[in-house]
Amino acid sequence: MNPLPLIVGLVAAARLGELAYSGRNARALKEHGAVELGAGHYPLIVALHAAWLLALLAFVPWNTVVNWIWLGLFLALQILRVWTVASLGRFWTARVYTVPAVPLVRRGPYRFVTHPNYLIVAGEIAVLPLVFGAWQIAWVFSILNAALLAWRIHIEERGLAPRRSLPQSQRSA
Repeated sequence: MNPLPLIVGLVAAARLGELAYSGRNARALKEHGAVELGAGHYPLIVALHAAWLLALLAFVPWNTVVNWIWLGLFLALQILRVWTVASLGRFWTARVYTVPAVPLVRRGPYRFVTHPNYLIVAGEIAVLPLVFGAWQIAWVFSILNAALLAWRIHIEERGLAPRRSLPQSQRSA
């Protein structure tokens, strides 16, 4: 079997699993007063991620040799992704939600970085194409992703600002 469709298929399956987990968490958060912020940008993020994976399948020869160093880096990013999602737990969603009057999570990678998930996603979008030597795809989608993430982070920061002054808790949102 050629590695490209297998690897892209595994990444797509992982993303679909994350969307299911996100949906479950979002429903529970909304029941507890969570408010979605910037819903208009979310379809663009979904489209970008789908186009990124489709671009790999469409433009990279399926028999391309895998660069194992880049693949190892991509797998390391997956470990960081799991750590990030696990750190937020029931508060992790693919969309931007805020629960008023609930302190922000300060555990896991959130002790060190404000938006670790976005750094990981930026790395994934750049690194996965490099596994197959597709630097053009890495470049184009990294630029598009940076623009969308700048918009998303602006929205998220504005929504989280009131919660930054709340007492910190290891078990909060």
